[in-house]
Amino acid sequence: MSKDYLDFIDGIKRKTGIDLSLYKEAQMKRRLTALYEKKGYGSFQEFLKFINQDAEEMEGFLDRMTINVSEFYRNYKRWQVLEEKILPRLLKGNRTLKVWSAACSTGEEPYTLAMMLSKYIPSSQISILATDIDRNAIQRAKNGVYPERSLNEVPIDMKEKFFSQEGSLFRVTEEVKRTVTFKNQNLLADRFEDNFDLIVCRNVLIYFTEEAKDLLYKKFNSSLKKDGVFFVGSTEQIFNPGQYGFETEDTFFYKKI
Repeated sequence: MSKDYLDFIDGIKRKTGIDLSLYKEAQMKRRLTALYEKKGYGSFQEFLKFINQDAEEMEGFLDRMTINVSEFYRNYKRWQVLEEKILPRLLKGNRTLKVWSAACSTGEEPYTLAMMLSKYIPSSQISILATDIDRNAIQRAKNGVYPERSLNEVPIDMKEKFFSQEGSLFRVTEEVKRTVTFKNQNLLADRFEDNFDLIVCRNVLIYFTEEAKDLLYKKFNSSLKKDGVFFVGSTEQIFNPGQYGFETEDTFFYKKI
């Protein structure tokens, strides 16, 4: 690791609390090099100097280091398993569930969870925590307005019930918005709430080092109730779930034991 990049990691950690050394180096370095070169900076140190002086540059950096690629019902078959198998079990004997969408990006995931849960319980009883490190993404999530391509996998009845069309854009209804509380959070550094029935953290763990993933699996397990479920992305299978206190309930779904 070059001294230029090491000093940048150190400076970012002191400024934001974000430890870039826990992200895969090649991917993160490539992404951030492209960003500073595009902006005309000659090194990570030069980029860091401007980030420290300019709040907009800092927001741009945070946007770039997070991967805000999301859509409703992403990888639809996995959501079907959640709807038809996992949720009915979790709701057995429970009138409501404590649910967390970790690394929620621009909001498609927690809103999908809210729409799905509304099939089983009244919207007034649904409460979902949604967190992300990127404040810009959270603001877009709160706005709840999306291009049509984000809705490609939304079932027709859900689209008609929970969205209003505004030109080429679609707005999530207030009924759905009210079920979700958005917060800024650094998964690696911040303390987690506990007693969750369901934690969804998809398509973000692949960007972390093995050391960071090891830490996060343990933190997520501690935040779940017994028999609670951890739902990961389709490239994020845990090959040794027992090591972290999980057992496989279905592909990409892990139950706390």
